[in-house]
Amino acid sequence: MHSGRILGVDPGLNITGYGVLEASAAGPRLVEAGIVRAGQQGEMSRRLAAIWEGITELIRTFQPVALALEALYAHYEHPHTAILMGHVRGVICLAAGQAGIPVISYSATQVKRILTGSGRADKGQMQRAIQRELALERLPEPADVADALAVALCHYYMHLRPRAGLNR
Repeated sequence: MHSGRILGVDPGLNITGYGVLEASAAGPRLVEAGIVRAGQQGEMSRRLAAIWEGITELIRTFQPVALALEALYAHYEHPHTAILMGHVRGVICLAAGQAGIPVISYSATQVKRILTGSGRADKGQMQRAIQRELALERLPEPADVADALAVALCHYYMHLRPRAGLNR
């Protein structure tokens, strides 16, 4: 069993969700979760800089051993969205790379399967699974935070506690 902190990130151009988990022999524990706001308006370069600055500050503050990120999914009807998300993912990966932290990507289906047993779980099932795994009083919200926590938990089960991940 390895220990350390995992920074889970749900990339978004307006709002990027994050969740920091402490991995230990006792299981994963929530350290902090929240959002990095880039705003809905303004130059793309300024918005990306805001995301980079926010992620860089989180890395500096929490010193994670890994950054878990949801893999880029591109719907053929919305290629422009995929390009924008690629920019966001790029600055997140840059921040991690500059700090010497590995970035591990997981598909949405893989995250859902690890946490619920079904790759087709809906948002409510995912929120309840996160609430249960982290013993939270309330469902994690907003969705950006829930998604960030989900990808961090997936990393925990896949790499820091592999046997548990295989049995899910």
